[in-house]
Amino acid sequence: MVGLILILHFGAFDLLSSTWRRMGVDARPLMNAPLVATSLSEFWGKRWNTAFRDLTYRYLFRPLTTRMGATMAVLVGFVFSGVVHDVVISVPARGGYGGPTVFFILQGAGLLIERTRWGRQAGLGNGWRGWLFTMLMLLAPIGLLFHRPFVVSIIVPFLLAIGAL
Repeated sequence: MVGLILILHFGAFDLLSSTWRRMGVDARPLMNAPLVATSLSEFWGKRWNTAFRDLTYRYLFRPLTTRMGATMAVLVGFVFSGVVHDVVISVPARGGYGGPTVFFILQGAGLLIERTRWGRQAGLGNGWRGWLFTMLMLLAPIGLLFHRPFVVSIIVPFLLAIGAL
C-alpha cells in the first residue's frame, strides 16, 4: 500500500506534471520534497499536494479568514479536506467513516499548536524538533486516514488484481 501511494503521489503525478511542462504548460509538480518539511505548516502549505492547497487557500481559507479569523479558517480548511478524503476513501470502502476527517482535524490542531507561543519555544515549527513533530503528527494517526476497511476493500483487491499479492 505504501508503494502504491508513493507511486501515485510521487511517480504518476510527477510524470503528469513533466508531460504538461514539455507541452508548454506551467504545471509545477504537486509534491515539493515533503519529507524535508520542518513544520506541519510547511508540509501542508508548501510541500504536499500544492494544487489542492492552492484551491483551498484561494476559495476557502482567504474568504473565511475575513469572516471568522485565521484560526477558524485553518480548522475549517482541514475539516473540508477530511470530508473530501472521507468521500474518496471511506465511501468506496463502505467503512471507516470519519477516520480521514479526524486525521485532518488532528493535522489542523497540530499546525495551530506549532504556531502557539509554547510551540515556537519548543521548536515545533523548525529544525529537527519541527521535523520530528511533523513526522509524528503525520504518521502516528495514519491509520485513521488509511483505515482497515479501505485496506481490505480497496487496496488488497487492487493488489490481487495486478498480481502483487
